[in-house]
Amino acid sequence: MAANLILAMFMSVDGYVEGPGGQFVPPPWSDEAAEKWADYNLVHSGHLIYGRVNFEFNKAFWTSDAAAGMPETATMNRLAKTVVSRTLSGDPGWNGTVATGDLAATVALLKASVTGGDIYSFGGAGLANSLMAADLVDEYRVMVTPSVFGDGKRLFQSGLPAGTLELVEVDRLDVGSVILRYRRERGAAG
Repeated sequence: MAANLILAMFMSVDGYVEGPGGQFVPPPWSDEAAEKWADYNLVHSGHLIYGRVNFEFNKAFWTSDAAAGMPETATMNRLAKTVVSRTLSGDPGWNGTVATGDLAATVALLKASVTGGDIYSFGGAGLANSLMAADLVDEYRVMVTPSVFGDGKRLFQSGLPAGTLELVEVDRLDVGSVILRYRRERGAAG
């Protein structure tokens, strides 16, 4: 059975994944949020796919002293990763491989070869929109946070292909966030 590509992102109520000026705004956090977001995503991950900027950000964090005692650290450092980049070359470290070619071909190869879980894309609006524009996402797992940014970078850019999603799960967290899980409905040919 082929792996699915899961887009797992958090966004503000007004649809932004980055604040004004590219500001990283973490979601409100609790033990429940860790269990139902981070732990859930990592248990179901067999491979991670990143854009360069998000890969470098996560690599710096998960290999730092600050992450040393966190329960997710071993899994984050162990999982194989693909870095989609036009500028990065060579061995990026952190159990990663650089993909510079056709995004659809890269994802098709991953879907056919990844075992033991699905392919998760955790962040980076640029890669997220490239994956959505090429209609490669099988499932959306979105944490809507109780905040309004007013400006920034939206998760869903205009011009994406239209499609139908099936609501699979809704989970309200104790911090006021809501996790929405949607599966992409595809016809017999999709």
